[in-house]
Amino acid sequence: MMSELEKLKAGLDYCFADKEVKSIKDHAVFLCEEYNNIHPLDRQKRISHLKKLLGKVDDTVTIEKNFNCDNGKNIFVGLNFFANYNVTILDVNEVHIGNDVMIGPNTIITTVGHPISPKGRRNKLAVTKPVTIGNDVWIGGNVTILPGVTIGNNVVIGAGAVVNKNIPDNSLAVGVPAKIIKKIENDLE
Repeated sequence: MMSELEKLKAGLDYCFADKEVKSIKDHAVFLCEEYNNIHPLDRQKRISHLKKLLGKVDDTVTIEKNFNCDNGKNIFVGLNFFANYNVTILDVNEVHIGNDVMIGPNTIITTVGHPISPKGRRNKLAVTKPVTIGNDVWIGGNVTILPGVTIGNNVVIGAGAVVNKNIPDNSLAVGVPAKIIKKIENDLE
């Protein structure tokens, strides 16, 4: 019989109230609280702390205060990453973010969802899917990115959008749910 953590890692429904699963989140909550209490101008200390918290990060990252996550070690960010105030990444599954990505304030990236059935919710079940964000992406403020989404390279997601489907390269997507309204020229090629 699989443990709830083994189910989670296998991509199966799992109980999020399980002691072992909950301890991972508790650890991340503690590290986020520490991070958010580091003086905002102490860049070296902030980067050092992010290197303990996240799965992959380098010295070019900026994540503003009130950053929250569920695991931390499942977040892999590229070069020149910027996340504005109050960004939440629910990284129960992996979140891969490319180079030169900017995320607006109050944005939520989530890899976890819950059953539609009340029985499943009462049993505290959850299921996860990874999220991938390409290079040269700008995600506006108050955006929600749902589990299983892949956002391509050179993409802009307009403020307030809810991204529930993949967004291909060189696109501008807006709305609820997010829809592509324009192709964007890649002037780097």
